[in-house]
Amino acid sequence: MTVKTPSYSLRFMGTGSGGELAMGCSAAVLEQNGKPQLLIDCGPGTLGAYQHCYGSLPEAIFLTHCHLDHIADLEILTVRVRLQQRPPVRLYVPLSLITLLHQRLATYPGCMAEGGHNFWDSFQLIPVVDDFLHNDLTLRLNPARHHAPGSAFSLHLPGVFFYSGDTRPVPEVLAHVLSGSEVVFHDCGLIANPSHTGLEDLAREYSPQLLRQFVLYHYANEAAATALTDAGYRVARPGDCIALPSIQ
Repeated sequence: MTVKTPSYSLRFMGTGSGGELAMGCSAAVLEQNGKPQLLIDCGPGTLGAYQHCYGSLPEAIFLTHCHLDHIADLEILTVRVRLQQRPPVRLYVPLSLITLLHQRLATYPGCMAEGGHNFWDSFQLIPVVDDFLHNDLTLRLNPARHHAPGSAFSLHLPGVFFYSGDTRPVPEVLAHVLSGSEVVFHDCGLIANPSHTGLEDLAREYSPQLLRQFVLYHYANEAAATALTDAGYRVARPGDCIALPSIQ
């Protein structure tokens, strides 16, 4: 009997960086055979986009960092999980982010008007350091360069994809961890700043061969997406579903 190799894809719920609402907040879903496996980040509007796409709430989420444009919808999710009496959502959180996440979302008194509910009642918190196992996949973490050291992380499924999260260029990381076949989803706007990659950074920091594996996201608006495309780069837009290599 022939065993079918799983097919993987990454579907973007949003690709924006706090610019126009049409872009949505950056978040993506790892799919296996068209079914959602893992939501990456959950900022404002992400939960609605997820439910519109899949007709359900997410069962597992990974957080790259704790800026509100990447975590704010967790407040809505904790209430919906409680009201729908669903099992807790698996929440994979880098160990160094747990205290900050708790302070930002879980300390508000009486998070439900009906009472009797703690923020964490809706989640199965799974602290992660170097890697974690999810649905038989081993996903790896790498530090991003975003604001304070140790405050943001990239997500890597070896041989399949690398998702940078919010970051400055990380050529030293990609040079050491990529197997050569991954699709690299990389933060990039038109103008660089101390916490994000800009268009001019790409050619300076990365080789032309590696740039051919890039798909750019986390830009301000549609005009920025068009400019990145005109510069010769592949750009993700909200709703795009991008096929990924199969695990060998």
